[in-house]
Amino acid sequence: MTNRSFKLLLLSSLMVQGAILIAPANTFRSVKAQSADAPPEDNQELARLMREDQADRTPPPGESINWKIVVPRDRARLVRVKEIYQQNQLQTGTDNFEAALILQHSDLPEDYLLAHELCIVAISKGKHVESLAAASEDRFLMSLGRPQRFGTQFLSRGNGVYRLYKMDAGVTDQLHRMMHVPTAAEALRKEAEMNKRN
Repeated sequence: MTNRSFKLLLLSSLMVQGAILIAPANTFRSVKAQSADAPPEDNQELARLMREDQADRTPPPGESINWKIVVPRDRARLVRVKEIYQQNQLQTGTDNFEAALILQHSDLPEDYLLAHELCIVAISKGKHVESLAAASEDRFLMSLGRPQRFGTQFLSRGNGVYRLYKMDAGVTDQLHRMMHVPTAAEALRKEAEMNKRN
């Protein structure tokens, strides 16, 4: 065997060994890339919290909501949702929607604002939650004593009479429809219907 043949044999052997050593690393990298490309899964804890939130607001027929029970539960859910948010665990449109729905049951302006922002994220991820975005914005404005924009908020002074909270007249019917909420005239009709039932 000539010196040249020996060098070629050695070089090809090294190339084969190098390929064997490198292949697992490339395989690992491609598996890792595939898992990074997989869409994130919805947060199951948030899904449970939202189901509980909605169940608390859906009493059996003939019964009313027991706020003495619901308010402490709401507070506990709000604390946990904010922890989940702070830990960057809102990954999907559904996660952002569910967190927003719970946050808008707060009584703090900053929670309403965060709920609105999470709705925007959910919309950007393909969720159709425009009406919740409108309602959370209205709650935020109402909590600051400002007129609401979309007519989603009604007040009762404890006498069983509901009143549409003051509205900003500058929002068009078209924008109301785009946000999937009633127009100003429809909101006033809803106020009248709510008061007929009482």
